Amino acid sequence: METQNQLNYERIAKAIEYIKANFKSQPSLDEIADKVHISQSHFQRMFTDWAGTSPKKFLQFISIEHAKKILKEEKATLFDTAHETGLSSTSRLHDLFINIEGMTPMEYKNGGKNLQINYSFAESPFGSLIVASTPKGICYMAFEENDEMALKNLLNKFPNAAFQRKLDLMQQNALFIFQNDWSKLNKIKLHLKGTDFQLKVWESLLKIPMGGLSTYGRLAESIGNPNASRAVGTAIGSNPVAYLIPCHRVIQSTGNFGEYMWGSTRKTAIIGWEGAKVDSQI
Repeated sequence: METQNQLNYERIAKAIEYIKANFKSQPSLDEIADKVHISQSHFQRMFTDWAGTSPKKFLQFISIEHAKKILKEEKATLFDTAHETGLSSTSRLHDLFINIEGMTPMEYKNGGKNLQINYSFAESPFGSLIVASTPKGICYMAFEENDEMALKNLLNKFPNAAFQRKLDLMQQNALFIFQNDWSKLNKIKLHLKGTDFQLKVWESLLKIPMGGLSTYGRLAESIGNPNASRAVGTAIGSNPVAYLIPCHRVIQSTGNFGEYMWGSTRKTAIIGWEGAKVDSQI
């Protein structure tokens, strides 16, 4: 049975799809609300509760113009250490709070035979998800509306691991990231299976602040390999931990948001939601 949160996100997603498909005609609030089959006042209230801003202002955060402006600012500042130390705690959230540890070959060999993995299902502002952890940290998080499919995808990652459906403290702490009050957030540890190159790319993603955006080329430069933007794209595409490793913040140099493993509409929703959150704290 669908929860109200799921239903609300589905309506938001449908509205975003409609806005993206019809942005040239600048659809009115009435028109958008009609497409998701609710009244204008209900839609306005639901959207503001979800995004923390009005639909009209949200449109600014998902525009190509806004994306280009962010990229221009990022070019000058993103990998400047002095700038990073001056960022607000909200912007530096990922860099400060999330720590990656690579799995040893012994831990992931033979399909994860030596791993004990807990997993649970949860809701987020961007739909349902599955989150899984080893005793060392979060090893997997993915958006998926279908629990059966979510579990199947997890089992495919670690076919020989021992699994238990259990919400542990590590998962609870990671899920706090979707709350507005980050004062309760403890350091989140990620325990990931990946090559040295993949781990390097995933770590570089943590440096993109909330509300910020980057490109494949710039990430390649940031890891000292400017000609590896295609390989960087492949590493980003194999990110095993949705949202916590913010691969959604990497877009095309043209300002187009591009693809996302968990759907381009969801990527747009996350970028807009984060932009609104940061804007509200300025």
